[in-house]
Amino acid sequence: MTDPTPLPIAPRPRPWYLSALLAALAVALVLGGAWVYARVQSPFPYYGTAYTPPVAAATFRGTDQNGQPWTFTPGESGRATALFFGFTHCPNICPLTLAYLERARQALPEADRDRVDVVLVSVDPQRDTPERLKAYVEYFGKATGVRVPAPALPEVARAYGVGYQKADVKGPDDYQINHTTATYLIDAGGQLRVLWDYTQLTDVERVTRDLTHVLENPLP
Repeated sequence: MTDPTPLPIAPRPRPWYLSALLAALAVALVLGGAWVYARVQSPFPYYGTAYTPPVAAATFRGTDQNGQPWTFTPGESGRATALFFGFTHCPNICPLTLAYLERARQALPEADRDRVDVVLVSVDPQRDTPERLKAYVEYFGKATGVRVPAPALPEVARAYGVGYQKADVKGPDDYQINHTTATYLIDAGGQLRVLWDYTQLTDVERVTRDLTHVLENPLP
């Protein structure tokens, strides 16, 4: 994988849950092909899909769950980052993703746990205020919730190959969002190294192995 290209999103659906399922299946097919290619190209047998070669992660800005300005400058913190794009009204995929990422982080040796940041970037800036993000992410260990302003969000999403779209709209604040379900692992040097689809995160042991390898082998 050389360039994070936005994954296709289903057109406005039938019920939101059916649309979400179809979107997830499409992502799984795309990632499946990329996984086979990456396994051939990468010297380390990643469980997730490797970026071959790694790609510099994009810088972006927003507001964190405490209402403070937040800037992601890849490579500056000296820590790895597991980056996920979702929203707090998400009924299943988003909470499961954050829960499994926290389990993987906790499975690391204690000295390594604080070397990994888990970040949720909201694709729903209309409803995801800092207050709502704070109430949401505190269920998931040390996860950070970030709201990117609506005008800037499309550019940030494109930079990471993320697609998102409102679905099952019933009112101005009553809707679901179909979105790319991948988590992006960025190493301490600011390089995109691996992505996992949420269906892979249930295998915490293999996710942790990917995390450990990236922590031990950051790129400049």
